[in-house]
Amino acid sequence: MSAPDLRFPAEWEPQSAVLIAWPHAGTDWAARLAEVEATYVALVSAITRFQPVVIIVADDVLQAHAAVRLADAGVDSAQVRYVQAPYDDTWLRDSGPISLVWSGTGHPATARRPDEGQAFHLLDFRFTGWGGKFEAGADDRLIERLFDQRLFLNNSRQLIDFALEGGAIETDGEGCLLTTWRCLHERHPAASRDELTAKLAAWLHQDRVLWLDHGALEGDDTDAHIDTLARFAAPDAIVFQACDDPADSHFADLRAMADEIAALRTRDGTPYRLFPLPWARPVLDEGRRLAASYANFLIINGAVLMPAYDDPADAAAAAVLAQAFPSRDIVPVPCRPLIWQNGSLHCITMQLPQGLVESDLKA
Repeated sequence: MSAPDLRFPAEWEPQSAVLIAWPHAGTDWAARLAEVEATYVALVSAITRFQPVVIIVADDVLQAHAAVRLADAGVDSAQVRYVQAPYDDTWLRDSGPISLVWSGTGHPATARRPDEGQAFHLLDFRFTGWGGKFEAGADDRLIERLFDQRLFLNNSRQLIDFALEGGAIETDGEGCLLTTWRCLHERHPAASRDELTAKLAAWLHQDRVLWLDHGALEGDDTDAHIDTLARFAAPDAIVFQACDDPADSHFADLRAMADEIAALRTRDGTPYRLFPLPWARPVLDEGRRLAASYANFLIINGAVLMPAYDDPADAAAAAVLAQAFPSRDIVPVPCRPLIWQNGSLHCITMQLPQGLVESDLKA
């Protein structure tokens, strides 16, 4: 029997479903619930064209309401599964599980079906509401509750007493992690870069950790999550949010970030293929600048779902993503309502690797 090993899969690898949580009046979406529900309906409609979606709901009433909204939009109910659990908010990228895949034919930890060749190890990091900015007690226990309900198959769970959000890390699936110093330093100010590098590499089974020192968006309260700034499109390619307006307050920092990314090298020492995304016009809400990043896209089976902001740059962003992901459909999803709460499309979703949830939904 070959020795098992853990691997952090890239987002473009095959998925069983996408996990989301439905907004309701008890979340921070209450003041604009109708607008954000329309975005969720559009999101589920887009996902279910390609693969299933698992929707967390607070109770039977919300489940029935969501089902009606989706049915009215023509969503195939066979592609949707519901699970009930309490949650503070709907940012599943940060409160959902980080899934590692066991390779080899064994599983050294307790698993429900250890005789199968593929199994999963779910990392349950502390979710602190982005450094204590918001109440997050229910969200911090969300993975545990889903695990106890046996939503996930053939897996083990590891509780890690360390604050880390899924939006803060990006992997190429081959052992290379991309992240930002600003975010991790904000969460763990006493830790050095070498200490944080060692911890991330050990927990996430990476042998390279690339740090960006520049890049941040106004209206982003995550302290510069990498998924608003730069994303792998392949082990040798990075898509990143650029700014081409010298008069914009982001220009200097995003230009410095672009220079950092250009200086990065792949494992074999070559520069990455780079895909700069266009810059949307400033989106203001009662005088507050919102973070309209095109880098906050979601990769699913056969497609890339792109946040759209009703901006002329939407079409240009779709063209860049089509170049970066030539074998996938590029599907815009209206996300202007989401950035009111300082996040976008990738932030409200978490992909689940193929085989992690029941296969009774359509493939």
